[in-house]
Amino acid sequence: QVRLVDSGGGSVQAGGSLTLSCVASSRRNCMGWFRQAPGKQREGVASIWTPTGSATYGDSAKGRFTISRDNSQKTLYLEMNMLKPSDTGVYYCAADPSGPCQEMIGGNYRNIRNWGQGTQVTVSS
Repeated sequence: QVRLVDSGGGSVQAGGSLTLSCVASSRRNCMGWFRQAPGKQREGVASIWTPTGSATYGDSAKGRFTISRDNSQKTLYLEMNMLKPSDTGVYYCAADPSGPCQEMIGGNYRNIRNWGQGTQVTVSS
């Protein structure tokens, strides 16, 4: 069983920045970030194929967020800039989708095997 521990959430004002981190108990090839706002479906934010660093972004993240990993392929980051109140939610680290990595954030999140516990991000206007 893989353990994912995510952290780095907090409260910021609109226009601010936060960087989330996720540490996996073992190396993972495909990792990503999802978020869930109150009363809404879980939404894919970004994913990365860790052997190459090739990333895929959801529309809400393009141009503002950057996903990256360290060389061990066990630690994942999400740098979030120009934050908006609509970015508020619980952010979850995820790994090991059942399908292709580039389809991770657009597919059914229930097909993803491993999840972090979530970290709260609150953006105030």
